[in-house]
Amino acid sequence: MRHGKYPFIIGFLVVPVALYTIFVVWAYIQAFYLSVYEWSGLGPLENFVGLGNFRKLWDDNLFWQSLRHNLFLLILLPLITIVIALVFAFLLNVGGGHRGGVTRGVWGSKAYRIIFFFPQLLALAIIAVIFGRVFGPDKSGMINGLFPDSWTPWLFLADERWAMACILIVLIWQAVGFYVVLFSAGMGSISTDIYEAAALDGASRVTLFFRITVPLLWSTIQVSWVYLGIAAFDAFALVNIMTVDRGGPNGASSVLSLMIYRNAFEFSQAGYASALGVVLFFLTLTFAALTLRVTRREAVEA
Repeated sequence: MRHGKYPFIIGFLVVPVALYTIFVVWAYIQAFYLSVYEWSGLGPLENFVGLGNFRKLWDDNLFWQSLRHNLFLLILLPLITIVIALVFAFLLNVGGGHRGGVTRGVWGSKAYRIIFFFPQLLALAIIAVIFGRVFGPDKSGMINGLFPDSWTPWLFLADERWAMACILIVLIWQAVGFYVVLFSAGMGSISTDIYEAAALDGASRVTLFFRITVPLLWSTIQVSWVYLGIAAFDAFALVNIMTVDRGGPNGASSVLSLMIYRNAFEFSQAGYASALGVVLFFLTLTFAALTLRVTRREAVEA
């Protein structure tokens, strides 16, 4: 029995590992290789520039501006999304209090789970189109349309001060429902006896949240932070569709993923785009490793 175990496992793994190697690992290797060439994306590779693309990147003001925008999302998107999702999940599972010997969520919690998850059913492109109209800079925009004609319309995405804030709001709206469901599933695995014992001892809902729920969900929160951080390094679809001049005005909403796309497919600078991709790869990898390292703690079992 044991003798035939490894061929059986290898038989299942060989196809997915091969596909992953071809379409993921090999793509990374190609990106590293192309990053040391000045290449338009067509024709043979001839002009080897070494670290020239990275020196060009260092002197590119738009790169640093885009990096600041990604860091803005990296700090606020995971923090705000996880806090909102935890609060909502807690209300849906424990917020109704201890009644009849059972810990309950708020009234209608099952319906709320479906409502919160609904944005996950929409493609990001559709969400971008919808919120492009929500934040419309004239009276045709939903928010500006709520105000009287005498009100000066807010520019939102056309205003350098608020463009990235609008992108952040949409990213949170799109992501929070998934993490509400994820945290709800985690809370469902916590024994109700713990909540009931704490409630009998007079623990408030705030105490239940910070002293029981958060510690027991810590590993889920940790992984969620990594996933949301990776999403913060992307944001391509929303920025490309929603913003003025795709990353404007004046680069006020540009992000690294959009720079990669535009350099590769619009400006015919595939080598420079590959260098940007290499930098984004190491930034994402460093963020994930640091997050898992800094937030590591002893597991708390229910």
